[in-house]
Amino acid sequence: MVASQNPVNRRSRTKLLGCAIAGLIAINAPVYLLAYHMTHVRLPGEKGIGVPKPQNSTTPEARGLSYTTHRIPINKTEWLEAWLIPTQQATSKGTVLLFPGNHGTKGSQLIPPAQSFSALGYDSLLIDFRGAGGSSGNTVTIGMKEAQDVSITFKYAQQMNSKSPIILYGVSMGSAAILRAIAKEKIKPDGVIVELPFSRLVNAIRSRLQHHRIPGFPTAEWVVFWGGIQHGVNGFAHNPVEYAKAVDCPVLVIHGEQDKWTTEAEIEALFKNLQGSKTLVTSPEAGHHQLIGVDRNLWDSSVKNFFDSL
Repeated sequence: MVASQNPVNRRSRTKLLGCAIAGLIAINAPVYLLAYHMTHVRLPGEKGIGVPKPQNSTTPEARGLSYTTHRIPINKTEWLEAWLIPTQQATSKGTVLLFPGNHGTKGSQLIPPAQSFSALGYDSLLIDFRGAGGSSGNTVTIGMKEAQDVSITFKYAQQMNSKSPIILYGVSMGSAAILRAIAKEKIKPDGVIVELPFSRLVNAIRSRLQHHRIPGFPTAEWVVFWGGIQHGVNGFAHNPVEYAKAVDCPVLVIHGEQDKWTTEAEIEALFKNLQGSKTLVTSPEAGHHQLIGVDRNLWDSSVKNFFDSL
């Protein structure tokens, strides 16, 4: 005859299990909410978690540039909003597609470089990713699903002028989305300018957490895990340093030595993996800021030399 289990022991184990579950919830709930906050935006009038959806506070007209607004369909209910700025020269040498950084918009980050591209003889198509500006949506995936936006825009530009060379320009998250689009979506641009790219998502999250005095390990891993669960993606595989191995077109990489999010060693590793002709421009003064606003002369000469080499 088997002796019955001691009720006291059973209650103790149940209590320990309950404490363990409560502890896991206590640890993971804040990180889950942090991941949600980092990857969701609040639409106008909405309350809750997430930053307000970034808006375009200015237009190319403020800089004396003519433009037209385009709505690029993603599907029946989603779209990307774009501004097309024609070149200031008599004939166009090609089209540059411009993509902003995390929580950036075409109005906040892309007008100054587009003005330079226009002066150099290129049309510019400025894009709001989903979840920003005039585009639909309320989520951000730090370049993962945004790579689909790059691919959709690329195909749209090809339809506008199938014979025109297409150059891609991205800032930070926009750079990651471009590199992923080339590696995963198999697009073939004629050239790429990536400014302030990160090498690995986990590292990028960790550096930002540490800047805000939040332990980078293992919080970054938890954030990437829960963000992936929320959006159905694998953030641990989101590594532009690996995407670079699939890039065989000419590339200009722009980095700031004072960038607190991405180290020079990470940039050098990404640069080394690029397969085509490539140029690395590093500004001693710049941090995680667009070079055009820090050293305009270096920006202009670097971009002009890049275009001349195509």
